Amino acid sequence: SLGALLCDLEPGTIPASHPNILEKLKLCPALTGAQQDALNALLLSGHTAYGDPSSWDLQTLQDLGPLVLALNQTTLSLVAEAAREDFRRSIAATYMSQGRSQREESLMLLRVLAAASAASQPRLRRSADRCLSEPITASNIEYIIVYLSELDQLDLCLSNNVLIENLEAVLDLPITTGASWVLKKKVDEFFQESGIPEEQLRRLGMLSRLYTEQEISHWQVTSSDTLSALLSDSGGKWNDSQVQQLLSRYLALGGSLTGPLLQEIGGKRLCNLQEEQIQQIPAAAIGTAGQLNISSCSQSKKDQLYGKAREAFASLASTPSLYYCQIRPYLGGAPAEDLKDLANAGVAINMDLGTFLALNPEELQKLSVTDVKHLLGENLPELKEHEHEPPVLSWLQQQSQHELDCVLGIGLQGGQPEPTGTASPAATSTATVTSPAGPTTLASVTSTATVTSPVPTTLASVTSTATVTSPVPTTPASITSTATVTSPVPTTPASITSTATVTSPVPTTPASITSTATVTSPVPTTPASITS
Repeated sequence: SLGALLCDLEPGTIPASHPNILEKLKLCPALTGAQQDALNALLLSGHTAYGDPSSWDLQTLQDLGPLVLALNQTTLSLVAEAAREDFRRSIAATYMSQGRSQREESLMLLRVLAAASAASQPRLRRSADRCLSEPITASNIEYIIVYLSELDQLDLCLSNNVLIENLEAVLDLPITTGASWVLKKKVDEFFQESGIPEEQLRRLGMLSRLYTEQEISHWQVTSSDTLSALLSDSGGKWNDSQVQQLLSRYLALGGSLTGPLLQEIGGKRLCNLQEEQIQQIPAAAIGTAGQLNISSCSQSKKDQLYGKAREAFASLASTPSLYYCQIRPYLGGAPAEDLKDLANAGVAINMDLGTFLALNPEELQKLSVTDVKHLLGENLPELKEHEHEPPVLSWLQQQSQHELDCVLGIGLQGGQPEPTGTASPAATSTATVTSPAGPTTLASVTSTATVTSPVPTTLASVTSTATVTSPVPTTPASITSTATVTSPVPTTPASITSTATVTSPVPTTPASITSTATVTSPVPTTPASITS
């Protein structure tokens, strides 16, 4: 016995082999195209236990077993139409009880048999205006799959009434796209006058996806159960525009969106709703919707949903970690005040970077360095990897680099540098005296004191003196003295002294002396001591 090696035989060897080779070929998992051609040549010779293909009946086709999958159109066209029809019926009858791999093989066989039938009677098929086989009924509903490649016969052999009465059973079959359109047409014909009732909409399954937005706008969708049935994944994928229309119709008819419905809708499609529609969502629905991804929402819609989420989870606010867990998907709409409250809750929430980067950029800019540290918690080091992303970069540019280094300490760059020390302008002291003999400006005195210290120090003592001498009585001298001290670091107070002396051989009125000292420092200092 050649055993497994038989499956590797050269194609030319098969026709020349003993007819019993067919029984051994049944054990091969698959035959190559060339091997299949050789197999058909052997069968067409008629020199096998199965005889000439024109003599085959249902039993013969069943006895061929897996070899039927290798039969080509030439061989099958020689088989009597009645035998092929019986074989197709037997396959359809057992289809629902087969496993997945068997179903795939059955579908292949049905398509091959259908193609052979179409090829053997092309003129009859094209001119037919009636069902050429037994009509499809509830008892043989699975026979629909026989017509997956003969859509005109599917339309003629399946009545509208039978389809509506057995719609769930029909949709459980492996319906092709072409057959789906035939079924939709029949549904529309059945409800042409009244429109599809709401209880029937729930049964449409995959057929519902074939309806346009215009058609959906006329549906009577008033029950959450109906909407849930239509949105079920079991019916296949919807287009976003279809879901938008479906939800709009439901809300327009007074429907309310519940938590389970929001979960079925999904965050992405929720973002497609209009703002006035989002406003209709009860806060309680957000509380039972689970985790929704609303990252694709506009900022205004995020703000709306956050407000509803905040209301829904307000009872959890006393437990910050639990509150954060629930409200996290909606934080993209949170104002800075609420984010600060989370940061200062006293419990590390360890916000992930995905949530942090999705915060409203305008509100992020209002957070302090300490706020960010408390929000991120153990995830803070990851912020370094995102320092060049626009919202983070913008935030960094508004912070003190000194604070970024000292408070965060993760090497972030881009903050504002510390200001540096500068020399003070000159201080000017002027004394003016007027004599009874005539107004006279006796003297103009300028005094400049400048002290600059880059490190902590006791500032210099600055003295400004103005002296005026007059041979005649004078009115008081007016003397102004100004000293300016600038230091970039904490200093002990500057001692500034300004003295004005007026000398006259006759009594005089005391001089009026004004002295001003200004000390500027970027950090707290002890006030300057000024003596005049």
